[in-house]
Amino acid sequence: MSASPDTAPNRVRAVLADDERLMREQLRARLAEAWPELEIVAEARHGAEAVELVQQHRPDVVFLDIRMPGMTGVEAAREIAQLDVGEDGWLPEIVFITAYDQYAVEAFEQGAADYVLKPAERERLQRTVQRLRQRLAARQQLEAGQPVSAEDLPSSASLQQLLHRLAGAGEAGRPAYLQWIQASVGQSIQMIPVDEVLFFVSDEKYTRVQTPTVEALIRKPIKELVDELDPQKFWQIHRSALVAVNAIAAVTRDFRGRQIVSVKGHPQKLEVSRSYTHLFKGM
Repeated sequence: MSASPDTAPNRVRAVLADDERLMREQLRARLAEAWPELEIVAEARHGAEAVELVQQHRPDVVFLDIRMPGMTGVEAAREIAQLDVGEDGWLPEIVFITAYDQYAVEAFEQGAADYVLKPAERERLQRTVQRLRQRLAARQQLEAGQPVSAEDLPSSASLQQLLHRLAGAGEAGRPAYLQWIQASVGQSIQMIPVDEVLFFVSDEKYTRVQTPTVEALIRKPIKELVDELDPQKFWQIHRSALVAVNAIAAVTRDFRGRQIVSVKGHPQKLEVSRSYTHLFKGM
């Protein structure tokens, strides 16, 4: 692991994670050619170290090798997506370093994240750099209240689908999403059909499961539910909230400019954190 001192704020900062030292050195050298403004602030040898360094340095971009010992790059990406982003809504762009076959490459081409095939080729890396620059610029425009092209801001739902596909690469069939929630309702345990759930909201110990008629509690955190629910049906709009897409009645802004989701047939209002405002680009 290595780290560099803080530099000028206009520089783009990155963390690089790969268990092979020679691969890290090659990618660092190629990135220096393709993106001179990029500063590699730290290097990790495995996924757990990558998550720790991302939390410490809060980089703009993270390059993650998919296959690393212990925590893989896909598992690390899930952990990074669930980090406490704070008031500024920070989350880094993710680029996977992969030797995977065409099945996984097709998943990357959806645009939810970018990828670099081993060994990193200069021409392909240049396209990755161009895409990252566009996305980072789009983030700045969004923060400044300027219109942003939809292609420049991938949805969190697409990223969740990508992580599901990569986690199951090499396994036949579609991921088995949750169909039922076993939850506490008063002194009893009930089986709640997932299709009836309006939203999930977590605090430090429990996650509240809300249907039109039932309010229940489970111990499963949001970061685990994200991996187990169909991302086409449930969107994460906050690190502590998931909402059923078909239960969204409207999205408005409060006096502080925050996006607020109204739920069909329920008085609950759910705040959209800045990391997920791109889900509602037209607002």
